[in-house]
Amino acid sequence: MEPVDAFANAFRLVRELDPAFTGIVALSLRVTGSAVLIAALIGLPLGALLALSRFPGRSGVIILVSALMGLPPVVAGLAIFLLLSRAGPLGGFGWLFSPTAMILAQAVLVLPIVIALTRQVIEDLWAEYREHLMSIGMTGIRAIPTLLREARFSLATALLAGFGRASAEVGAVLIVGGNIAGYTRTMTTAIALETSKGDLPLALGLGLVLIALTLLINALAYGVSRIGLRTAGQGA
Repeated sequence: MEPVDAFANAFRLVRELDPAFTGIVALSLRVTGSAVLIAALIGLPLGALLALSRFPGRSGVIILVSALMGLPPVVAGLAIFLLLSRAGPLGGFGWLFSPTAMILAQAVLVLPIVIALTRQVIEDLWAEYREHLMSIGMTGIRAIPTLLREARFSLATALLAGFGRASAEVGAVLIVGGNIAGYTRTMTTAIALETSKGDLPLALGLGLVLIALTLLINALAYGVSRIGLRTAGQGA
């Protein structure tokens, strides 16, 4: 197929909202959104706790979390595969090759990002407001809700960064999801498969949506950061 025809058909798929096309996009957004939500629920309090705690080996934990931000997706996928396989500790749930397994794999990739960025943001904020918070009796764990609320704009940017990484991921979800049509096929895995099959219109259409999603995430991150700076300026 000529490139011009491929792009024309790709735009047609996007414009006409082909059911198979929209199903892939919807599953991708559901999986990634769920993974980021799980990572946020776990990572935000853990990151804040790491920022305020002092214990032997803390520097090692921080280094480990920072290193895991670059965890290869295929390694994360392999780890989840072993956990969910029939002989694995969670094999009895039957989650392997399902959207649930894909959500877990993406959550593993996003979690270190959320913990590391939250730790840095909360640590900086604690250094700035420590004396004030301590004067009103907010120390240790009791200060975490207040600090998380004050850092909400910076943390929202961190979550958007995690969403961006997860939405563009292919290796982990391919290992644990199996790329099953109509069930576990996401935008990235579908692009890889359809390109290898020579179905360029579908691959290009999904690629256009993925690019648009990336632009939207970056625009949201920029907007949130600008709102945060404006709010901080008004507070000062």
